[in-house]
Amino acid sequence: MGNWRRSSYSGEGDGNNCVEIAASSTHVAVRDSKAPNRATLGFPMGAFTHFLEALKSPARR
Repeated sequence: MGNWRRSSYSGEGDGNNCVEIAASSTHVAVRDSKAPNRATLGFPMGAFTHFLEALKSPARR
């Protein structure tokens, strides 16, 4: 898995209240930034990409 990245929306004071992701060429792992040593969720890259596209769709706004 690649390096863990935190959301760019995590500003000062909120840095511990978000999720982090790490990506490989085939999967994405997601973890809670407050508990990075606990379990992660894993998703196939295609499913995660579809999830992000759905979040960005105008119907969600």
